[in-house]
Amino acid sequence: MPLKILPLLIAAFSGVAMAVQGTINSALGKVIGLWESTFIVHLVGLLVVTLLLFLCKLGDGCLTDILKAPWYSYLGGILGVLIIYSVVLSIPKVGVAPATTAIVLGQVLTAGLVDHLGLFGMNKIPFSPYNLMGTLLMAGGAWLILKQ
Repeated sequence: MPLKILPLLIAAFSGVAMAVQGTINSALGKVIGLWESTFIVHLVGLLVVTLLLFLCKLGDGCLTDILKAPWYSYLGGILGVLIIYSVVLSIPKVGVAPATTAIVLGQVLTAGLVDHLGLFGMNKIPFSPYNLMGTLLMAGGAWLILKQ
């Protein structure tokens, strides 16, 4: 069990980073605009990854294998643009906590579907009644957080 704790802590940190990132991106969007902030976020990310990959030599893969990846794996960039834009649009209108709650609920429901069906080359992990109950409890919690 302890071996599973570190990846979960890293995932939790990712959630913290997402909430902070959404807030910061929304602040930028208020100043320069939605599409403009989406562009800047991706440009800065590209610069950071370029430094890490080429100057710091942190990559452990092989870019020359790019054409071996399945076609759908290239959709991540498009989804990234849609995610950043959607977050920048929604947070100023509903607040960080409600938007993040809706994001997490959407992620969990979609992740359960991806696992259950084994989409995109993932191992099939059945969506059990316990998973459904947990998701419904999360939805109830989301409703309570969103209730004014």
